[in-house]
Amino acid sequence: MSAQTPPTLLKLARQALLRDETLDMSALDKLPMVFLPKLFNEALTSRHTTTVKAMVAAWPFPCLLVGALMKTPDLETFQAVLAGVDKWLRRNFLPRRGKLQFLDLRKKYHEFWSIWAGVEDGDCSVENQDEQQVVKVLPKYALRQCLKVVADLCLRPRVDEEQTCFFQWAQRRKGSIQFCCMKMTIWIQPVHVIKEVLKVFHPEHIREFELNTEWNMFMLADFAPCLGQMRNLHKLLLALVSKNIFKIGNRTTDMEYKCISKFISQFSIFNCLQHLSFRRVYFLRNRIKRVLSKQGWRAGCLMTPLETLSITHCNISQSDLNYFSECPKLFQLKHLDMKGVGLNALDVMPLRVLLEKVADTLQSLDMKCCRMKDSHLIVLIHALSKCSQLAKVSFYCNDFSMPILRNLLKHTANLSKMYLEQYPAPLECYDDFGYVSTERFTQLCAEQIDRLRAIRQPKRIFFATHVCPRCGERCVYGRRFRPCLCQRRRQ
Repeated sequence: MSAQTPPTLLKLARQALLRDETLDMSALDKLPMVFLPKLFNEALTSRHTTTVKAMVAAWPFPCLLVGALMKTPDLETFQAVLAGVDKWLRRNFLPRRGKLQFLDLRKKYHEFWSIWAGVEDGDCSVENQDEQQVVKVLPKYALRQCLKVVADLCLRPRVDEEQTCFFQWAQRRKGSIQFCCMKMTIWIQPVHVIKEVLKVFHPEHIREFELNTEWNMFMLADFAPCLGQMRNLHKLLLALVSKNIFKIGNRTTDMEYKCISKFISQFSIFNCLQHLSFRRVYFLRNRIKRVLSKQGWRAGCLMTPLETLSITHCNISQSDLNYFSECPKLFQLKHLDMKGVGLNALDVMPLRVLLEKVADTLQSLDMKCCRMKDSHLIVLIHALSKCSQLAKVSFYCNDFSMPILRNLLKHTANLSKMYLEQYPAPLECYDDFGYVSTERFTQLCAEQIDRLRAIRQPKRIFFATHVCPRCGERCVYGRRFRPCLCQRRRQ
C-alpha cells in the first residue's frame, strides 16, 4: 500500500479559502497575484459561488477571461460572475492593484489559464513568478473609463436561460459598461428583437455575423440599416431567406425589388470582409456583381480580398458566373464553395479563368451537386491541375464518365498537399434505370485508386454514388466498400 502525497501548504490554503463563506474584496486584495488564477479556476470548477463572486469583484489583473473556464453551462455560477461584476461596480474601497478593464465571456482558450493548468502545487517556479511576467500574457488594453464586457451571442427560438439572464443584466447596465459582441448568430428571430439586442451590443463591434432566418424581403429591408452599421465585419453568412411576400395588387414586384436593392446596397460598406457565404438565398440571381463590385472600397482604403466565397444551393445566371473571372476581390480566394449551384446550363469558362487566377492560393473547392457533365469538367481540368495549394476537393453528385474521371485524376499528379478527395461514381456504374451495380462500382473505383497510386499517394480518397432512390443513402468506396442501407439489408 503506497503512501499518499500530503497536500502542500498552498493547496491547503486554497481549500480553506474555498470554504470561507465570508470572503470579501479587501481580504483577497492582500493575496499574491499569482495565487489567484488557480484559486479562481478551482472556485469555478467546484461551483463555490460565494468565492467566485468575491474574486471577480477583487480581480487584480486588467483582464478576466472567465469564458474560457465556463465551457459547461451552469446558470448559478454564471450569475455569481455577474454578481461579482455588480459588486466591482459599487466597490467602496480603493484596491492597491490594477483596475479591471476587460471581462471576456467567450468560451475560447487563452494562454493565461494554461500556465497553471498542469502545474503541481509545489512548483515554486510558477508560484513565485514576478507579477509582471503573469500580466504580460494577457491582452493589452489602454486604460478605459468603463469596464468592457465581450461575449458571443447565439439567438435561438428556444429559451437559453444563461443568455436570457445575461441579456437582461446587460440591458440594465448598458450605461455603465461597454458591451461588445464579436460573434453573433441569429436563428429565426423577429426583427424588433434583434434591434433591441443591437441597442446593447453595438453593431460596429461585430466581426462575425450569421443570419439564419425565414424573413420575407420586407423584413430583411427593415433590418438592412442594422447590417450597414456592422462596418467591421470579417465574416458574414446569410441563410434561409424566404421568398414569401405579401402581395399588394400589382405593386409586389416593384416593392420587392426596392427591398432587395436596399439590402444589397449595404454590402458596399464592408471594408474588412474576408469570408462571405450565401445559402439558399433566392434573390442572388443576377445580383452577384452588385454584391461584390463595390464591396470593400472607400476613400483612401485598399480593397480587402475575400478568402472565402460560399454560394450554396442558390440559383445563379451566366452573367453572375462571368463576373467571377472579372472581380479582383476574388483573386486571392482560399476557399470556394458552390455546392448545390446548378451549372448544367451554363458555360463554366469564367470559372476556369477564376481557378487559374487563384491557383497559388486556393486550398479547398466544393462542387458537390452542381449537375455538371463531362463537358464542364473538360473545361476545368487544366486549371485544377495548376492549383498547387489545393488540399480538399469534392465533386460528389455530378455526372462524369470513367474516361473523364481518369483524366482528372491523372492531372492531379502534382497536387502534393491534397488530403481529402471526393469524386462521383462514374456513369458506367449505373443501369438504364439509374440503379447502381455494386460489383461494377467497386471494380471501377479500385482500378482508379490503383492508377492514382502509380503517380502519387492519395491520403483520403472516396467515390460515392448518387443517393439511392430506395433508401436515400449513397454507396461509398474508400479504403473499403460501404453499401447503402438497402444493399446492407440484402447482405
